[in-house]
Amino acid sequence: MESIVLNNNVKMPLVGLGTWDLRGDECIQSVAKAIKLGYRLIDTAQMYGNEAEVGTGIIKSGISRKELFVTTKIYRNSNSYEKARKSIDESLKNLGLDYVDLLLLHEPYKQGSEMYHALEEALKMGKAKAIGISNYDEEWYMRFLGECDVIPAVNQLEAHVYYQKWNFHEMMKKEGTMMQAWSPLACGIDNIAGNLILEKIGRKYGKSAAQIALRFLVQRGISVIPKSKHESRMIENINILDFGLTDSEMKEIRNLDRNETLFPWTKTF
Repeated sequence: MESIVLNNNVKMPLVGLGTWDLRGDECIQSVAKAIKLGYRLIDTAQMYGNEAEVGTGIIKSGISRKELFVTTKIYRNSNSYEKARKSIDESLKNLGLDYVDLLLLHEPYKQGSEMYHALEEALKMGKAKAIGISNYDEEWYMRFLGECDVIPAVNQLEAHVYYQKWNFHEMMKKEGTMMQAWSPLACGIDNIAGNLILEKIGRKYGKSAAQIALRFLVQRGISVIPKSKHESRMIENINILDFGLTDSEMKEIRNLDRNETLFPWTKTF
């Protein structure tokens, strides 16, 4: 699995499995199946309510913990330094792990810098290999840089062919923060899988439109975490590293950018 290198030299896989909305045995089986298929990055969060199932799926896969990259996120219920410290330990307990590879603040919060100090402490104690943030836009991100001691290694954001974030991506790279894309296929909104331009490019490589959409992001150095419980889709989503798009194809896809979120709730931060 190809990786990108974070600002503390930790390697993060370019393709992972998102687990939002996966619950119970379905979550356990999906995680175990994905790992057996070659996934090494598994993304979860306290807000998803499935950390225990993700941990069970990891065990069920039979793959060594050292080969995996596990992400979780703490959220508004942990809106103080002390609450965040306890919350981190709760996540580790739920996951059945001694550490996570990436620990994030799930959203911007008024108490975010206070909460982040608990993440910085977890990093020093070895409970996390890297720390970062999620859903921080340009304004929140630049303000946050002045409040933290450890530059966020990752900012996990909505990103897909309809919302590409080129300028913000470059800004963060200069500061030492890598971008990771949640919902890189836009949850099926506006039918990325049936986009005619993506389909046309895909025919050249024997790939689907969805694979072209994912390849577009990883070719920019953006890690992606598409969610699926279907084995065929898992296989499709991970098989995007054996070809490359040309400059003209990248430009053609760039023209699909609307520079507007497809998820209105993100505007509430």
